[in-house]
Amino acid sequence: MLRTSADKLKDHIHGRLLSRSEGPAWKNVLVHLLSHSGREEGLIVPAVAEPLLVSIVSGSAVIEEREFSGEWQSARADVGDFYLTNSATPYEMRWTSTSAEPLRVMHVYLGLPLIEAAVEEVLSINHDRPCLRDVSAGRDPLINHLLQLILSELTEASEPSEIFVQGIAQALAVHLVRSYADADQPPRRRIGLPAFKLRRVTDLMASGIAEAFSLEVLAGEAGLSPFHFSRVFKQSTGYSPSEYFIRMRMAEARRLLRETDRGIIEIGLDVGYSSPSHFATVFRKTTGITPSEYRNG
Repeated sequence: MLRTSADKLKDHIHGRLLSRSEGPAWKNVLVHLLSHSGREEGLIVPAVAEPLLVSIVSGSAVIEEREFSGEWQSARADVGDFYLTNSATPYEMRWTSTSAEPLRVMHVYLGLPLIEAAVEEVLSINHDRPCLRDVSAGRDPLINHLLQLILSELTEASEPSEIFVQGIAQALAVHLVRSYADADQPPRRRIGLPAFKLRRVTDLMASGIAEAFSLEVLAGEAGLSPFHFSRVFKQSTGYSPSEYFIRMRMAEARRLLRETDRGIIEIGLDVGYSSPSHFATVFRKTTGITPSEYRNG
């Protein structure tokens, strides 16, 4: 398991990674604990093969969601609230913190073998995965309890127990199928990248935010041909790999403009633009205003 330290962990786009699951105990379970800034203006929630559970660990925020180019839907999220996402298409989120406490969230992706086993046991269906209802700022005491156990094992156990973690994950999968399967929707087909592959690719993008974009390197990280990788990446995120990389660069530029006093030229260099005019052009195309207007706004 990776634990954070000031000298080893760099800021990740859209959130600072505090801890993540790693090792045999976490088979078929991908967990990330993140600390977010108080304001996020646009984050893509990808459509991956696995369902995603997000738990609010500390802080509170007004969180808005929408399908691409759709109307924003708003809800207040507090500690203990959860989000369940099993959407076949990516969508956007943004938020504003409403608490002095840092906004910390835990992402839990349950692997398809866990969901399929739960479906077979609960619904007596082989291999089909029913569509799980999306939930925004929901309250479920059992989900909250199980996620707290996962959080404790992630952050407090020196050697996470495989039996314990897998038991919790299986209980979560069964509860989700029992309580949130949508019988009116057809089984969901497999689309997009698995969550662990998408995370590996976006981590690689983040670590090379100032480097030149390379489709071949990213496709290699996912173990796919460039053509196949581009197709499934866009299915997951709604953007081509190069477009998503530019969005990550601009998200990091906005963060630096908000949270530091670094010069605009320096920030442009930090996110890979040696030409100040090119940086300003891309920034304005993305946000509608110049970097200086954004900083002074």
